[in-house]
Amino acid sequence: MWSASRVLTATSGFGAISLGPWVGYPELQTASADPFAKAHRASDGRILLGRAEGLVFTASEDQDGDALSGLCSYEVSGQTPPARFWTLRTTDNAGTPLPAAEMFPASLTSWTTLREPDGTFRITLSAKPATGNWIRLDADSGVAFVLTLIDTPTAGSAGLIELDMPTIRQIGCRDA
Repeated sequence: MWSASRVLTATSGFGAISLGPWVGYPELQTASADPFAKAHRASDGRILLGRAEGLVFTASEDQDGDALSGLCSYEVSGQTPPARFWTLRTTDNAGTPLPAAEMFPASLTSWTTLREPDGTFRITLSAKPATGNWIRLDADSGVAFVLTLIDTPTAGSAGLIELDMPTIRQIGCRDA
């Protein structure tokens, strides 16, 4: 009983793909998802995107393999895979969105993100406001970044492993 309960709460499914620090489960929301993933999502009560609708990637580490911390500042930069729309938000390690203080951005979208002339972007995630694209990141423990791609041809792509994902670089930490 304990082992079944542990698997249901510890996994989002088998078949994960890792692209740098980003991890996604392209089969998670399809008919071919494993039974543990289906049970986990059913007990979680989350609305699922169909494979043709979108793909969710989560990062809990930076490019160097260090765990993301709410006490640090990060830069997420580069490009996303092709998508009609995307969002970037922060959560705790359990996947619960971090509380958003009034008038501070808790997420950014493809529609609100400023870009360089070549189409790349740079987003700062930190407790202190930053110029340009900024998401407030103020927590006392580990965090995760969640990139959701909506209406993306990559969700059904056999070439998923070859996609370029944004990089995550730590740019400083506050005193603990």
